[in-house]
Amino acid sequence: MPELSSQTLKLIQKYQYWYQSLQPREGATTIHVDEVASRVAAFYEKIREIVDWREEHLMRKAAIERNLKRRLLLRKNGEDLATPLVLELIRGGHFPNDKIEESKISDVQKVIDKYIFILEKSPEPSIEKLKFQLYDWILGIAACEIEEILDPPDKENALIEYMYEIMKEKIKISPLIKISNEEKETQIYIAVQKALFKFDIPLIQYNLLKKNYPEWKNLPISLLEEIANNIYQIWENFEKAINNHLAEKFYKICEKNDTSFLILNDVISSDPKNINKILENPELFESHIKNAYEKRLKVLKERLGRAALYSTLSIFITKVLLALAIEVPFDKYVTGDFSYFSLGLNAIIPPMLMFLIVLSIKPPKKENLQMVIMEVMKIVYKSEKKDTYEIKTRSKRGNVLNFIINLFYLAAFVVSFGLIVWVLKKLEFGILSIIIFLIFVSLISFAGMRIRERSKELDMLEEKENMTALFFDIFALPIIRVGKWLSGQWAKYNVIIVFMNFLIDMPFQVFVEFLEQWRYFLQEKKEEIH
Repeated sequence: MPELSSQTLKLIQKYQYWYQSLQPREGATTIHVDEVASRVAAFYEKIREIVDWREEHLMRKAAIERNLKRRLLLRKNGEDLATPLVLELIRGGHFPNDKIEESKISDVQKVIDKYIFILEKSPEPSIEKLKFQLYDWILGIAACEIEEILDPPDKENALIEYMYEIMKEKIKISPLIKISNEEKETQIYIAVQKALFKFDIPLIQYNLLKKNYPEWKNLPISLLEEIANNIYQIWENFEKAINNHLAEKFYKICEKNDTSFLILNDVISSDPKNINKILENPELFESHIKNAYEKRLKVLKERLGRAALYSTLSIFITKVLLALAIEVPFDKYVTGDFSYFSLGLNAIIPPMLMFLIVLSIKPPKKENLQMVIMEVMKIVYKSEKKDTYEIKTRSKRGNVLNFIINLFYLAAFVVSFGLIVWVLKKLEFGILSIIIFLIFVSLISFAGMRIRERSKELDMLEEKENMTALFFDIFALPIIRVGKWLSGQWAKYNVIIVFMNFLIDMPFQVFVEFLEQWRYFLQEKKEEIH
């Protein structure tokens, strides 16, 4: 009988602890919100999710950050902010009703106080813009910690630590690469989080904070003051780590190996109490791996469908609103080039492009399952022979060759966008319509390619390149890269999101809170009748 590795035994213990933590504590008072008010608030949040769509696992954190920023506008010192914040998050359906203990509110308030302290005690920057950027960064990190308090990710953290420890042994660095062991471990830690759970930058940096400062959740005042004084340097160090020139190489290795860890997670999660018996029987374990693989494949398909639908709707709604507010008036009254035909094409083509991208996604081959079973077995049981992956550097290109390659890339860029512009002009699109069309096609292309990449979550087989893929890379890559840059700007400057944040969110939340209090008042009056 094969022997379980020490890392696997430790992982099982952590999962069993996680399973026990799910059981409600006796006598603990939980937070309750009015169900009618909750349904109203949850409906509004669904609309927000469509307009401000991002990956599903990041929606809740985004809601926390959005609500935190809005409330801090009115109460900059953050005093007594936790109670209304937590109630709003539960009403919006981001956390379950009657499940979160009331004691968590004081924990959330401590977190808010801690980050407000850092902001207030941080030194004045030489550039005023940095102060606003620090404010955004700090509140993004604060949202991560608040989410962790309200829904502790014990299982996810255990899996990250497990994969991190294993990948530290597997990843080797070429002697030609100058990198310290500490930098290597940091890069593996970052890559594991991105590969396993597709964490965004604030979440990764929050975990780096906890790793660098083990006392982060209960910092002594002296250390908190020291962190506040050095916060710009800490922030800069994290940015350097995220943007390390080798980061993509570490990520590719971890991404190729994450499937076995995700499937193992599903197997253990399904029955943590009896998992030892399952793992001690390789044949039984293999059947559980197959079941977990089929279930995850089904869930993945559903998630990809939702991502395609919601991301397309988000872009489509924004496109229609921009057309009504800017494009139509401009074409009608400035250029005189208004056309219902071009307006219709401008609205229909981007969603059709997303549909075609999703349609081109193929499920993993049958041989992939056997590869997954083999790789899961490798990480679970002790083995003298271990796979290794070496990170190497490519030979540097000469200046002349580098210039020629960049020239070809520029030519591909011009051809890709030039061809689209030429077709649109033939279809009598106005200048503004062409610009908006290019923006939305780029955004859809980038969103579609992210969905395609996510579809490979379970695929462990090497993908073979062909001439079609080469042609696609040459002419589609410039559009996708523009879409990637635009999506970053879109998140910052989407006027519809700004409008909802400042002109709809606040009065709507006031209405929901009033509705809840009114409901409580009516209940009290009913009780007085008896």
